[in-house]
Amino acid sequence: MLAATARVTRDLDAAEESVQDAYVSALQAWARDGVPERPGAWLTTAARRNALNVMRRRRILDTKLPLLIEPEDSDMEPTTEDAIPDDRLRLVFTCCHPALSREAQVALTLRLVCGVSTGDIAQAFLVPEATMAARLTRAKKKIAAARIPYVVPEAAELPQRIDAVLTVIHLLYTTGHTAPSGDELVRTDLAERALDLARMLRGLLAKPEVVGLLALLTVNHARRASRTDADGRLLRLADQDRAAWDRDAIAEAHGLVVASLAPRPGRYALQAAIAALHAQAGSYAETDWPQIVTLYDALLAVWPSPVVALNRAIALAEVAGPAAALAEIERLEAGGDLARYRYLPATRADLLMRLGRRAEAAAAYRAALALTENQAEREFLEGRLATCED
Repeated sequence: MLAATARVTRDLDAAEESVQDAYVSALQAWARDGVPERPGAWLTTAARRNALNVMRRRRILDTKLPLLIEPEDSDMEPTTEDAIPDDRLRLVFTCCHPALSREAQVALTLRLVCGVSTGDIAQAFLVPEATMAARLTRAKKKIAAARIPYVVPEAAELPQRIDAVLTVIHLLYTTGHTAPSGDELVRTDLAERALDLARMLRGLLAKPEVVGLLALLTVNHARRASRTDADGRLLRLADQDRAAWDRDAIAEAHGLVVASLAPRPGRYALQAAIAALHAQAGSYAETDWPQIVTLYDALLAVWPSPVVALNRAIALAEVAGPAAALAEIERLEAGGDLARYRYLPATRADLLMRLGRRAEAAAAYRAALALTENQAEREFLEGRLATCED
């Protein structure tokens, strides 16, 4: 609805207001007349009608109004003349405006287009929620003050926005794959929305990094059914039932990985290659850990992220032992970049347990619990903590 309405207003504030008014109208009209056969079309039509009224009042689009009015029963499908085939993907490109900082582009798009909460976006960027809320407010004020038009970019403008768009889709999937907050480990709606966007993006731009992102999402999504047990409890990779993994999706991802690695693999292609190695192993113990460490080294060279360094340390523990990995973890702790990242103390706790340092492991699990808002992850950590204290 927001995407379709923003195409009329070219103003996100006006589009948001129009969408909110449409929901208010629906609460009143549907209580009186019943829910229509196509509630989505009803809401979208109402939102766009509200938007047109706003534009009339502002006298901005008077000459174009006859072209914008659509029949009341329209599903508001995008026209075939547009370079971008889907309203959601179109608005992602629109929000990733180069006049904003990269972080503002990504955060604003996740909030307005993808429906990710401010708190969950803050966790993705490892900052307090209040900090992220202030950044979002500043970004919207900059848009208004600079009169940045929310216009769908031309086909020639898409490449300069592609990196931000890829980041948005990746973070959207990550938020769905492991929800930062809530009762469930997975938010399937967000994960599948991201996968849909990645598939559409590949149809639009078959660049290696686009293919790499699709490969990464596809291979990770292939094991979604095994990430929790029948009671919704988190299962580590080593404990998952590999027979439940979607082998067709893994095979598809393998082909995408091969296509994405040439001529020079980027961050998504390398992440996909790592995930594919995990997926193709017959068991956790049979995983080619030395090759995974090598791929992490290559990934750090193109994307020197502390999160990547943490994941490399986890793989290193399987090659050189927990003591070597713990030394890497301690260097990351000293750097301070991951102070708000719940997986840093959780990884430290696991390594300390493997070294028999149970009291220190318990303290690390408590530190991880203090940073964890997802209930499934909390229950897992509480179980591990109880093991330390037995």
